[in-house]
Amino acid sequence: MYLNIGLFFFFSSILHLSAQTSRINGKVTDDLGLVMPGATILLNTEPASGTITDNGGKFSFSSIQPGKYTLTVSYLGYQTKEFGVDVIEGQPTQVNIALVEASLLGDEVLILGDRLRGQAKALSQQKNNANITNIVAADQIGKFPDANIGDAVKRIPGITMQNDQGEARNIIIRGMAPQLNSVMINGERVPSAEGDNRNVQMDLIPADMVQSVEVNKAILPNMDADAIGGSVNLVTRKAPQGLRLSGTAGSGLNMLSQKPIWNGAVILGNRILNDKLGVIFSASYNNHTFGSDNFEGVWSETTNPDYPVVLSSFDLRKYDVQRIRRSASLALDFDLAKGHSIYVNSMYNWRDDWENRYRLRVDRLNTPITTNKFTKLEDGLLEMSGRVAIQTKAWFQQTENDVEPHLCKS
Repeated sequence: MYLNIGLFFFFSSILHLSAQTSRINGKVTDDLGLVMPGATILLNTEPASGTITDNGGKFSFSSIQPGKYTLTVSYLGYQTKEFGVDVIEGQPTQVNIALVEASLLGDEVLILGDRLRGQAKALSQQKNNANITNIVAADQIGKFPDANIGDAVKRIPGITMQNDQGEARNIIIRGMAPQLNSVMINGERVPSAEGDNRNVQMDLIPADMVQSVEVNKAILPNMDADAIGGSVNLVTRKAPQGLRLSGTAGSGLNMLSQKPIWNGAVILGNRILNDKLGVIFSASYNNHTFGSDNFEGVWSETTNPDYPVVLSSFDLRKYDVQRIRRSASLALDFDLAKGHSIYVNSMYNWRDDWENRYRLRVDRLNTPITTNKFTKLEDGLLEMSGRVAIQTKAWFQQTENDVEPHLCKS
């Protein structure tokens, strides 16, 4: 379970020189009321100053002399706009800006801002970041049937995942081991659920529970220094400026288990109490029954020149697996006054993982096998004695039976 509580207080600086200075606070959204992180804001002061909006689409300029100014707002895939601002002595100025999508035609690249709104935001953030960063938005993640965050992150360049039963679990950034990387939610470090390592299981969180995924491949001075390979920041959804209701439902068939796959999610958000309180709720459910077949063998050397290496033991394994993920998140933000707000972000994840294993093990083949106590029946076929062990291992019990047959193998 993840809980993050933060306070943002913006205090006006008072300088008793020739005049009192003021502050400009603002928020940038699109025409649907969704926040725009990574927008570039320029203010025509002398010298010119600029800033970038945060994950909540907010920006601020401090120590501004009273007068008339022009704000220029630009964003990848959206029309660049200019806004006039009147700054009054000693009073903070609040500016709310809504951008409209546009098409940008270059010599070789056509960028359509109305096709993937979220990915346009992600690319704009990626362009403005000071370090090597890859950012993927929720609408880009939704183009692929990824059940968890790990499967979504592995599509990013420079990222490799360690799999468990075919699902991405531990993240490898630029070849660094999973314990050398860090995972955060909204900038807050997530501890490992395992007691003997620092690995964070990425397959615990459903892919449709985040607004964007930020992968930092180079750590900045303001970040924790314990991520040698890099860090992954999962950004949850922020409350919209108006009513938002969306849902998804899907199903499929696993060809190995011949069992159906069930998947669903819902998002509900709005601003209430005269737009002072922002609320957004997300929930997700995933039920997947699958499995795997594998062969694990051990090879040993012999002194026989005709058969220098033989198979000394092997396992034939079959796995039946069912994983059910349930996740819910709630984000609240309350505007106390101009430039003053408080927010609460929370997320709850629960995964049930049931696994049955059926194993046929063949071992103890003429131990030690280097004594050449086997009989050659014909080319490619040897006769030797050994043990066959049949084991059933379920999530609640384990049984095992041994037999001692006369074994023939090729």
